[in-house]
Amino acid sequence: MSETSRFVVSSEWLHKELGSADLKIVDASFYLPAQGRNADAEYLSGHIPGAVRFDHDKIADHSTGLPHMVPSPEVFADAVGRMGISETDRIVIYDGPGIFSAPRGWWLFRIMGAKQVFILDGGLDGWKAEGRPLETEATSPAPCIFDADLQLDKVIDFQTMLSIVSDGRSQIADARSAGRFMGTEPEPRAGMRSGHMPGARSLPSGTFSVNGKLRPLHELRKAIEDSGIDFGQPIVTSCGSGITAAIITLALESLGHEDNALYDGSWTEWGSRPDTPVVTGPAASDAA
Repeated sequence: MSETSRFVVSSEWLHKELGSADLKIVDASFYLPAQGRNADAEYLSGHIPGAVRFDHDKIADHSTGLPHMVPSPEVFADAVGRMGISETDRIVIYDGPGIFSAPRGWWLFRIMGAKQVFILDGGLDGWKAEGRPLETEATSPAPCIFDADLQLDKVIDFQTMLSIVSDGRSQIADARSAGRFMGTEPEPRAGMRSGHMPGARSLPSGTFSVNGKLRPLHELRKAIEDSGIDFGQPIVTSCGSGITAAIITLALESLGHEDNALYDGSWTEWGSRPDTPVVTGPAASDAA
C-alpha cells in the first residue's frame, strides 16, 4: 500500500495538469476570526490559475441558523454548475494552509456525487512558497450541469446524533482541541458550553497534518488507534461547526474506512442547547 492518501495531489502534479479540460480547481478556503485571514480577499489577491471560489457559508442551508450546513442537492448543483463543474470532472480542492477547510469541500463534493475529488497537499501557502503561478482575475467558466446525488447516510442530524450518544451504536471522533474537548478551554462561539458528548474520543484536527500536508497513512492510523477508535466499527466525526470534522473523515477514508458519517451541526448545535448531555475531562477510558 502506498504511504500517501489516494485523495491528495502534490503541487508538482497540479502544476503539470493546469489547463486540462476535465480538471476543475476549487478554492475552498475558510477561516475562523482568530486566524485573521480573509478568504475572499486572498482569492482576489492571487489564486491558482483557473480556480473558482467556493464559499462554505454561501453554498449552504440557511434555514437552520447554524453556520455552513450541508445545502440541498439542488442548491449545491446550481452553485457548482455555475462554476463550470460537473460531477464527472477531476476536481482538486485547496485552502490556504493545506489541510484545514479543503477536506470539508472534498467531503461535500463527494457526498453530492462527484467521484474524482482530491485535495492539494500544502495548500495555497505551499503553492506560493514554491513560486508557482498565480492569477488575480476571478475565473469565469462556462456553466454546466452538475448532477447531484446526495448520500444522506453520510450526514448526521441532531436527532440521529442524540440517538447515537444514547445507544452507542457509532463511535464519535471529535476534531476540536483537547482543551475544548475536556472543557478546560472556552468555546470560540459565545453562549456555548465546552466539554464533549458522552463516549466521544478526542482527535484534534491538527494531528493529521504537518506543514500543511497530510501525514503518511501509517501515522494517520496510529493517531486514530491511539485515541481508542476501533476501525472495525462505525464512526461519526464532529468538531466545532462541521468544517474540521472532515479532516478526520479524510483520514478514515484514506485508510479504507467507509462506514463513517459527519455530524453537520457539530458542537455549535450540541453545545449551545441546554438539553444535551455534556461531560468534561478526558475521554472516559482515558480517565480510568
